[in-house]
Amino acid sequence: MSKPQPGRGPEDPESATRAENPEEELSTDDRRISLRVKVPAVDGTAVVEMTGPAVPENGLQVFGDWVLAALEQHADGAAEAARLMIAALRERDWEGDDVLADQFDALLGSGAMPDLRPLQVDLDELAGILEGDPMYGGGCVDLATGEVWPAPAVDYAREIGQEDEDESDDPDKWLWVHCEGSRDGYRDMELFIGTVRDLGRADRLEIAISGRGAFRRFKDVLARWPGELDRWYAFSAERQRGRARAWLADAGYYVRKGLPPS
Repeated sequence: MSKPQPGRGPEDPESATRAENPEEELSTDDRRISLRVKVPAVDGTAVVEMTGPAVPENGLQVFGDWVLAALEQHADGAAEAARLMIAALRERDWEGDDVLADQFDALLGSGAMPDLRPLQVDLDELAGILEGDPMYGGGCVDLATGEVWPAPAVDYAREIGQEDEDESDDPDKWLWVHCEGSRDGYRDMELFIGTVRDLGRADRLEIAISGRGAFRRFKDVLARWPGELDRWYAFSAERQRGRARAWLADAGYYVRKGLPPS
């Protein structure tokens, strides 16, 4: 079945850009990782030139998926990139970093392959239903396609008769996801404040996260400094992505990016 998408907005502009311009580049003044990655494109299979830092700030989880895809395809430079990623992930040791590092180790032949099944799932979408509003959070993942269904979309599909309630409870077809709330997100704000070098800004942010409405006030204060706000979005997304990867591993699955589901 196809997911009902009432009120769906325009496609992600970054995704559209990637489809129109399949060559992506991540540049840095630090050491570089260069590799060629084959990824699905609208008009077939595109070959993407990836150039990125050995240890991108707040980007190990995201960049790691591209390196995984390259490693599975035996792309030039992929093994070296993977070794750099393993070292960086082990050193940082955020939640989910060990899962990704173990997957690299297994593909390099330096570790045992985790007893997990592949699933082509979008970790950002999974994180969204894991850590969304408890009133509307949660949902499920289609085990055949990796498609993420938020709870309201599941309810809507049942209402219009597109999804049978008995089938939607089939554990062989769906992986159900329960919302875990905002506790981890609040901890992310605390950790991020510890990375802010300007003590005056850090103090203002500490005050902002006190009491109800902490998330809104935190972003309102950060909006005064666009650079810090951008850094927060990258930091938060990276940590959420790692938690989603760890959750998926606990459920018995690992992510395969850019490859058709088995």
